[in-house]
Amino acid sequence: MPTPRCTLLPLPDHQVSFRVDGSERLRWHYSELYPRPFFYPLLGPSSGLSLTRMGHPGAPDHEHHRSIWFGHEKVSGVNFWTDLTAARIRQKQWLAYQDGDTQAILAVRLGWFDGHDPQELLEQDLLAALRPGPENETFLEIHTVFRPTAETLEFGKTNFGFFAVRVAKVISGFFGGGTLTSSTGAKGEAAIFGQKAQWMDYSGEQPGGHREGLTYFDHATNPGHPSAWHVREDGWMAASVCFAGPRTTTKKEPLTLRYLLHAHRGSLNAQRAAEIAQEFDKLPPFELVAKPTKHTAFGVRRKT
Repeated sequence: MPTPRCTLLPLPDHQVSFRVDGSERLRWHYSELYPRPFFYPLLGPSSGLSLTRMGHPGAPDHEHHRSIWFGHEKVSGVNFWTDLTAARIRQKQWLAYQDGDTQAILAVRLGWFDGHDPQELLEQDLLAALRPGPENETFLEIHTVFRPTAETLEFGKTNFGFFAVRVAKVISGFFGGGTLTSSTGAKGEAAIFGQKAQWMDYSGEQPGGHREGLTYFDHATNPGHPSAWHVREDGWMAASVCFAGPRTTTKKEPLTLRYLLHAHRGSLNAQRAAEIAQEFDKLPPFELVAKPTKHTAFGVRRKT
């Protein structure tokens, strides 16, 4: 049987490598050495260097900025954003490792624990699908569902949450001369912070003269779409679901969020980004399928 193009390789120290044609594109980390899981690196298509970084280039109290991750500052009053509280997000189990010629899909179940009660406040199913694009580009599609353990749970009003991206130092506006652009055509933190947009892009020049960037898409089905954005000139961007106010989720109606990251060559092509956004909005969501084949507990497929 021929090896699929897109594969997942579990590694020591609680890591999983996403690979295309045998070469790594992305890595998932879920060790309890860290307060919450994260993705690092996400490699650029021309430089082969990470488009994201660990930590803030100029703020030593921002160790919680680990590349690409999920968190939220106010979960029923508990801070799951900073490293300075007892709150932790832990991977409880992996649900699916699914290789394929067009994409590799990782599905995991996470628990959000306040650090004092052994019962988690909520459970998060995270499905991450990596697809190769043209000329070594990469698409990372994220589908996640938050289910509270109580009947209801409030995510409080905050800029901080849920899906966070810290770009590489040289891609940032302040530290590296990169450009932050929104789908509206606005550029820079002052023009974009708190404003609504369908997508956000950070592009710049990596060492060796390689121009590339990362576009972050908010799906049309997400609550409040198009999202208000928390962005910074220092290399930070996040679609802020609770920017304007709190959101309540329930056991019967869990919160579902969908995002797409595109690691692209060259500077931002706004027309191409708009086309990708339209294509992404049309994609059906993923769903878990129980015991689809022998030796598997779950599979992942598009809903029909």
